[in-house]
Amino acid sequence: MKSIGPADYARLERFFADQRYPLSPYTLASILVWSNKLYRPFAAEADRDLVVGYELTVHPEDRHLLMPVGPGPERTPAELAALAVSLGFDAYALVPEDYLERQGRDRVAENFDVRELAGYADYVYRTADLAGLEGRPYAKKRNLVRQFQRDFVDQGRVRVEAMTGAQEPECAAFLEAWCQERGCDKDPDADLACEKEANLTALRHLETLRFRGLLLRIDGRVSAFGMASRLTKDMGVLHFEKAFASAKGLYQYFDQLCAQRLFPGLEYVNKENDQGDAGLAKAKESYRPSAKVRSYRLTLRPAAGR
Repeated sequence: MKSIGPADYARLERFFADQRYPLSPYTLASILVWSNKLYRPFAAEADRDLVVGYELTVHPEDRHLLMPVGPGPERTPAELAALAVSLGFDAYALVPEDYLERQGRDRVAENFDVRELAGYADYVYRTADLAGLEGRPYAKKRNLVRQFQRDFVDQGRVRVEAMTGAQEPECAAFLEAWCQERGCDKDPDADLACEKEANLTALRHLETLRFRGLLLRIDGRVSAFGMASRLTKDMGVLHFEKAFASAKGLYQYFDQLCAQRLFPGLEYVNKENDQGDAGLAKAKESYRPSAKVRSYRLTLRPAAGR
């Protein structure tokens, strides 16, 4: 397996054209930006598919493969086991629940010990729900949107733009300010600090990685941005969405804009997982997900695949 990074996007893009797994880590852009001192992605071609693996520095015992992606048929549990052995790995992580259902949990358990990854279920929403915010469940969201429109938009203080590489310095400065607001630099090995580094990589390689991005300025200053990419034929992922908390209603207003503008022709928006953060889980639940895609770790049983 060879190390991969943003420069490999064009070479690897063909494997993800009809990617089948509805979990956010299966976008090529996401794989390539999560490359830092803690997570190191590698890849190898296997038959007609691409297999991605991660080496982890803080918890090396958690090294794992993702499910193979590409035009080849979905592999059976026995085939997955043999592939893992051939590549020197003993586990797959971030395996979506629908794989277990298609292949049969008993059949999977013949080759792997199966463990759900708590905090790594993705939240999936109907694009139309997020774009319209219609009905009683979204009444509080609509009120906050109207308040932001009254206090900022109607006063001519807001400008919305498509993101380009030329805006990277401004967006990076905003991200630093946002992180100070959230305290995400307190622990350099924590999830928020790692996400910040991935976000900075995404900003530096926005166009290479084919992200669709949107930013919002208040009084000329970048105050929110969002970055999205396609996951499956009917679902996109909102990978990074940041907004200052100091402007009441900004997040709700901007989130609705992202749904309206970043997911053309896609029925669903995947907003990734909550990583076990209770506050983040509450915020994601408040938008009424239409589904949650559970994620699993499959660890080889002794002698499986050999």
